[in-house]
Amino acid sequence: MTCTRLGADRCPGLLKPFVAQDGAIIRLRVPGGRVRVSTLADLLAIGADHGAPLLSVTSRTNLQVRGLPDPLPEDVMVRAEATGLLPSPSHERARNILAAPLAPDLQPLVAELDAALCADPFLADLPGRFLFAVTDATGAVLTEPVDAAYQALTPTSGVIRLAGLGMPCARDDAVAHLLERARLFLTHREGPRVWNIRDLPADSPVFAGLEPMPVDPAPPLTPGPVGGDLVAGIPLAMLRATHLSALVAITDDVVITPWRSLVVPSGAEFAADLEEAGFTVTESDPWARLSACTGAPWCARTSSPTMDLALESAARLGPDGPRLHVVGCERACGAPTLDHVLVVDPHSVDDILSADGALAR
Repeated sequence: MTCTRLGADRCPGLLKPFVAQDGAIIRLRVPGGRVRVSTLADLLAIGADHGAPLLSVTSRTNLQVRGLPDPLPEDVMVRAEATGLLPSPSHERARNILAAPLAPDLQPLVAELDAALCADPFLADLPGRFLFAVTDATGAVLTEPVDAAYQALTPTSGVIRLAGLGMPCARDDAVAHLLERARLFLTHREGPRVWNIRDLPADSPVFAGLEPMPVDPAPPLTPGPVGGDLVAGIPLAMLRATHLSALVAITDDVVITPWRSLVVPSGAEFAADLEEAGFTVTESDPWARLSACTGAPWCARTSSPTMDLALESAARLGPDGPRLHVVGCERACGAPTLDHVLVVDPHSVDDILSADGALAR
């Protein structure tokens, strides 16, 4: 049965920001997650000059600057476009492509998919929630709500995967097959309220030729060394100036993961430096269960400095316990979809610890 929502998706871009209570939000797509540290610094500087001095990473490995004026100043537009993250204004919201973060050999395939996607005018209508993925034999990132994926099993062969179904596919044919399924989706969905392939009925032409094909994907990456690389967790999924100052001294490029972290190439030997800068570099930390809205001083709806309080409370929280979402008001912006405890309008770390039950232990 087709699933429909109340309207077309409202995922922001640069040309169509989303205006939240704390100001306008712009989102720039990073297909495959690989990005230069200098680009991160450029976007953070836009936020510092015009909005919140924070750079948010999303579960689709994209980047957001928030708290901006509405309408956007011309300076924001010019500087954001100068990063090179807007190669196709017509397709900016369609360029959602995940890639296995520990498989750099897949980046050429990501680039090929991105270029072919942007070259097809019809695919500019893909919803901002539609998600492609390119992964390796481990199935990394297939834990995410992917619409159309290619899994490379050997250097020349693999499978196309959609909604638990699949078919063999040569690597050279992967891009053509993925985009054909996306075209079928646009052709056969019941309108803009249908955002994802999983919302289509089982007899949709999108699934023609596919057979049940179970997958056993690798689990999400957790902070810590992986060989010589380092998975560095980003507290609250918000990059700050101290983070980038540490990164720029270590590497030119990083890979954003869907799990609020970065893969820092050859970064394992710098784990202590990155931890001192505010990254998490071990698996046993509280950040997997702690999140927050933007809060004061960037949101006019509250006087609670939610992010600062969340950062302070992390040192006193253990890795076990309920998921906590710290918000400045009852709107509960950014609340996770999983079960969680809502901490509304806190004004001290003790308010958060009380909600966690930490003060009673």
